[in-house]
Amino acid sequence: MTALATRIKTDINYKPVGQFEETRFEKIHNVIFENSNDASIQVAEEIAKLIRRKQAANQPCVLGLATGSSPIRVYEELVRMHKEEGLSFSNVITFNLDEYLPMDKENTQSYYFFMHEHLFNHVDIQAENIHIPDGKTAFEDVLSYCLSYEKKIKDLGGLDFQLLGIGRTGHVGFNEPGSHYNSRTRVITLDHITRVDAAPSFLGIDNVPRKAITMGIATVRKAKRIVLLGWGQNKAAIIKETIEGDVSSQVPATYLQNHDNCTFVLDTAAGSELTRNKTPWLVRSCQWTKPLTAKAIVWLCHKNKKTILSLTDKDYNDNGMADLLSVQDSYDLNIWMFNRLQHTITGWPGGKPNADDSNRPERALPVKKRVLIFSPHPDDDVISMGGTFDRLIEQGHDVHVVYQTSGNIAVSDEDARKYAEIAKQISNSSASQNLIDAIKAKKESSFDTTEVRKLKGNIRRGESYAAVRYLGLDDSNVHFLDLPFYETGTIKKKNLSDEDVAIMMQIIQDIKPHQIYAAGDLADPHGTHKVCLDAVLEAMQKLQNEKFIKDCWLWLYRGAWHEWDTNEIEMAVPMSPGQVLRKRKAIFCHQSQKDGVMFQGDDTREFWMRAEERNRDTAIAYNELGLSDYAAMEAFVRHKF
Repeated sequence: MTALATRIKTDINYKPVGQFEETRFEKIHNVIFENSNDASIQVAEEIAKLIRRKQAANQPCVLGLATGSSPIRVYEELVRMHKEEGLSFSNVITFNLDEYLPMDKENTQSYYFFMHEHLFNHVDIQAENIHIPDGKTAFEDVLSYCLSYEKKIKDLGGLDFQLLGIGRTGHVGFNEPGSHYNSRTRVITLDHITRVDAAPSFLGIDNVPRKAITMGIATVRKAKRIVLLGWGQNKAAIIKETIEGDVSSQVPATYLQNHDNCTFVLDTAAGSELTRNKTPWLVRSCQWTKPLTAKAIVWLCHKNKKTILSLTDKDYNDNGMADLLSVQDSYDLNIWMFNRLQHTITGWPGGKPNADDSNRPERALPVKKRVLIFSPHPDDDVISMGGTFDRLIEQGHDVHVVYQTSGNIAVSDEDARKYAEIAKQISNSSASQNLIDAIKAKKESSFDTTEVRKLKGNIRRGESYAAVRYLGLDDSNVHFLDLPFYETGTIKKKNLSDEDVAIMMQIIQDIKPHQIYAAGDLADPHGTHKVCLDAVLEAMQKLQNEKFIKDCWLWLYRGAWHEWDTNEIEMAVPMSPGQVLRKRKAIFCHQSQKDGVMFQGDDTREFWMRAEERNRDTAIAYNELGLSDYAAMEAFVRHKF
C-alpha cells in the first residue's frame, strides 16, 4: 500500500479493477471499476456503514450530497438498503451542494425535485434535516442566506462525508474556474460549458439559468471524507487534469489534492486518460499483449511524427519501451503493426465475395448477408455509419435498419408547431388545432402531452424514411421499436426492462442477421446510447443458443461525440468524396436536427460537420501512419462475447 493510499480512511475496502497504484503522476487517491454500477454500490456501502456507525454512537450523520447523473445509482442503492436491509436515515442530516438561481422547488429541473425524486421521498429522513439551497431566495437576501447555510453546517461540526461529481470545467458543486481556495457558500455565474452540459435537461441552453447558489471550496474541503464520482469518456480529460495536473483555480477540483481523505471513484472510461492507463509503459514494466503493443506503437508514431515503418530501436528505447524490444526487434514490430492496420481496411463491409478472407475484417460467406443496423436515435445510423450503410445496400446485402427510440424529445416545440399548422392547412381538423393549442400552452417546466409526443415521434419517423430512401433502402426494411425505457416524455428515462429486451430479441429473431451494427459510443451526453447498447448485448446473450446467433458478428460504431482510437479499429471502410457527399445528404434529411440541434453537447457544429471531420481525421490518422490516403473512413470494432 502506498503513502497516498494509506492516508485514506474509509469504512470499506474498495474492490476496483486492479489495485490502486500510486505513480509520480498522480496526486489524488483513485480507484477504477469496470463499470459505474459496481462502483456506485460500493460508494453506497461506505455511506451506509458511516450512517450505522454514527447511529451506534447516538450521533447525527452529516452528509453533503450532489446532484446530476453521477450519483443516481448511489441513491438507488441507498433506497434499496433502506427498504430491504432496514437502513434508517433517522439520524441523517443532509446539505446539498447547490441549486440554480432562480429556481422553483416544484420545477422538475430543480435540485430540490431531483433529491426528493431519487432519495428523500423513499427513505425515513426527517424533513427538517434536509437542507437544499433555496433557488427562490431574493437577490437582496442572498448574502445573509448563504451565511446562514454555512453556519448550519458549522454548528453541526462540519460534514462527515461529502459526495461530489465533477463537471467538464473541473467544477465541484458549482465552483467554476476562478473559484478561490477559501470560497464559502455564495452565488456564482455559471460557465458556458456547464450550461451547455445542462441544456438537454432544460430542452435547450436558452432555458438554463445563468446563476446558482453553491457551497464554496473551503466548505467542501473541510468535510472529513470526500468521494468524487467520475463516469464516462467525456469526463476522462478533466479527471486526468485534476489528478495529475497542478493545483489551479482554473480547475477547482484540483484543490482536492490537498485533502487528506479524498478518493476519486471512476469507471474505466473516466480513468482512461490517466498516464498509468493510457501510456502504462511510462509508469512500469508491462506485459506486452497485442492490444497494448498496438496502442504503444500508434502512440509512438504520433509522438515522434513518424510512420510505422520508419520507427527505429532508438525511438522505442527513448520512450519507455526497451522491454518491448526484448520480445521483438523494431523491424518485426513495425511490420506486424503495419499489416495489422492494413488488414482493417476494406471496401466490402459485408465481406468480399470469392476472395481470401483470412486477412479481411469480414467473412466472404455468405455472399449476401442479412444485416441489422441498430440506431439508438433516428439519425445515428446515417451520422455514424452512413457511408457503410450505403455500401452495404449497394453491394446487395439484405439490410434492415432498426430505430430503437422515437427521438421525440429532440424535436423542438417550434418544429412540432410548424408541422401541426401544416396539417391544419391540409385538413383543418380539430386534432391539428388541439396540437397547436397544447404546444402554445406548454410552460417551461411542463411536459409534452401524449399527442404532441406522438407528433414529434412521427416527425422523426418521416425524416428517417427520407434518409434511408435516399440511400436506396425499401420501406419494408425500416423498423421502429419505440423502446419503453425511453418513452417517458422527459429527459429522465427508465431503467432498461425485460420488456425492452424482449422487444429487441423479437426483432433479432425475426431477421436472423449475419451481421449486427450497434452504437458503441458511450460518450453520448444523455446516456441513451449506453442503454441501447445494453439492450443489444442482453438480447444477444439471451439468444446465444440460437443457431443463427452463433454465426452473427456484432460490429460497434461510434457516434458524433467520440471515435475509436486508431489502434482499436478492426474494420475501416474508406469513402470517396462522392460517398461523403451522399452521407451528408442523407443526414440532411433529418431536418428537425439541423440548424441548432437540441442535444449537441459542447460542440456547436451540426452533426454532419462533426461526422465529416471525424471520418476525415480517421483517414488522416491512417495516412500519417504510412497507409493509403483516403478522403474519409468510418471505423468499427467487433464485439466478441
